[in-house]
Formats: sequence, structure tokens, C-alpha cells
Amino acid sequence: MSRSILTVPVRKIEGEASTPLQDFLAVEEPLEIHLGEKAISLTMRTPGHDPELACGFLFTEGIVQDFGQIRDIHSAKNSITIGLKPDVEVDFDRLERHFYTTSSCGVCGKASIEALRMIGCPQLPRDSPRLSAAVIHSLPHSLRSAQAVFERTGALHAAALFDSQGKLQMLREDVGRHNAVDKLVGAQMMAGRTPLDANLLLVSGRTSFELTQKALMAGIPILAAVGAPSSLAVETAQRFNMTLLGFVRDGRFNIYSGAQRIQ
Repeated sequence: MSRSILTVPVRKIEGEASTPLQDFLAVEEPLEIHLGEKAISLTMRTPGHDPELACGFLFTEGIVQDFGQIRDIHSAKNSITIGLKPDVEVDFDRLERHFYTTSSCGVCGKASIEALRMIGCPQLPRDSPRLSAAVIHSLPHSLRSAQAVFERTGALHAAALFDSQGKLQMLREDVGRHNAVDKLVGAQMMAGRTPLDANLLLVSGRTSFELTQKALMAGIPILAAVGAPSSLAVETAQRFNMTLLGFVRDGRFNIYSGAQRIQ
């Protein structure tokens, strides 16, 4: 069974004192995702929930639209293969172009946003759900309270799904922010709950274009982060009518887009 935590011997130095002890580390290992016989992604992740991660990746990248298009899933150590049903067509040339466009390689932001539109981003509800500022303020505490691995290692990002009353629906952790989101969205997609148009997604770090893309593909209308958003994340949220919140911590937050959903 894959482990998400590893113990290692360390020596702790405090002032003049030196103490041997065991420290907890978050495990980081590669996962190669195959679509049939073709390898389409290699990501460094925390082992666990690998089928959710792979399915979420395919869903948030616009390769599949629902779990019913997936025929089978085969897991091996640090590798997972997903087979699609015969009637599901994949344009691998477009797929490679899309990955290039949406990577952080300096490609024009407008091209990245246009690529997101072309892969079929769902239409978000115009002004719902509506959340109070008090609910937003309560989210970071709920997030930290549910982060079991982070409490022991201090090294993992988290993605948490909440309802409009601020009740935690699901949380996933990973060394990569995007992997945590893919695991969460993948679990919801596999359970037939997408689009997630009545929910809020809170991530533990900053917000990039990639995370905004994944939330949009899942139909999530409100994306909140403990850290700051990038300029392209803000531009994307504004383009697609998403509510984007940043610096959600210590009883404060900034609204960068979609203020109509916050009461």
C-alpha cells in the first residue's frame, strides 16, 4: 500500500541543545498517466487517490466530459492507465498543443484563455451561489482542521470543497496544488456530481491560471485561496464570470472577480 507519510531520523538543534528524533515527511513520487498505450502526463504527487487524480486530470483538461466515457482504470506502482470507450475520440495533436499553451512557459495569456474556451468550459451560473463574508471567514479553519497529513508534515497543499453554508464536502491533499484539485474533482466526477455549480473551492496556496482552469472545467463558480492570485488567474476569472477570492485568512479576503456572489 502506498504511504503518504515517511518517518526519517533527524537531529533537532535548539540553541546549544542537540536532540535526536523522528521527523515526518510528505512522500513525493512520480505518477505517469497513460491514456491507452500513450503516456500523456508525468506528475510528482503524494501517493494515494491515484485513480481520482488521473480521472480529474482528464476531466479538467477537457479530454473526457463524464465518468461514463471511461471504460477501465488499471493502477500499478507510480503508473496508471485509463482506457476510454470506443466511441470517445481524442485529438492527441490538439491535446499536445493545448498542454503547451496552458503551461507556464511564457505563452500569451490571451491564447491560454482562448484555449480554455475552445475545450468546452461549462457556463457558470450568473450570480449563484451567494455566500456571506462570515462563511468565507470560517473556511480556513475548516480547511486546516481537516488536513490530517499537513498536521504531521507541514508539507502538503490542500483543496477543499464547501457548500454555500460553509460545510466541508471533501478535502484532498498533495505535494502539488494542481494534483490536490485533480484528486478532488476526480472524486466528484467519478461519483457523478459534476458540474459543481453550487460549491466553493478553497486551495491552501496561491491561485494560478492552471488552478482557475481546473475549477472552471468542474463548473465551480467560486474559487478562494489562502494566498494571492496571478494576473492571468484574475483575467481568466473575469472572462468566465467566476468569483475569485485571495488572501482568505486572518479574518480578511480580497475579491478580484465576481463580487455579486458575496453578500
